[in-house]
Amino acid sequence: MQATATVLVYSDDANTREQVRLATGRRPAPDAPVVEFLECATPAAVLKELDRGGIDVCVLDGEAVPMGGMGLCRQIKDEVFNSPPVLLLIGRPQDAWLATWSRAEGAVTHPVDPVEFASALASLLRQKRALSA
Repeated sequence: MQATATVLVYSDDANTREQVRLATGRRPAPDAPVVEFLECATPAAVLKELDRGGIDVCVLDGEAVPMGGMGLCRQIKDEVFNSPPVLLLIGRPQDAWLATWSRAEGAVTHPVDPVEFASALASLLRQKRALSA
């Protein structure tokens, strides 16, 4: 397994980005790699970082402004070749169908529940590792 994984976190709210970092800790699970975070507050910054490459998982805030994470996720899946898996932060459990529409690989509710979030992130990192092997 790789020594580190790069997780891009998109939200216009610094507190939301901090919640993601705190919920993950150094690694989301014992069998997951150590996580390094790359924070973005604008959709343009997200697309720029994805063009550079090296992102293992994206965490996108569905409630972000000016562009929500669901719309951004759909754009990423349409425009970025071999896009990384996406974990969406959604406002209500009933919005999970919208996460499916956006083609996100996972969704958790906001505010971030550390156990639920870490489990979902670790699962995406495992899937990414399995596909890379």
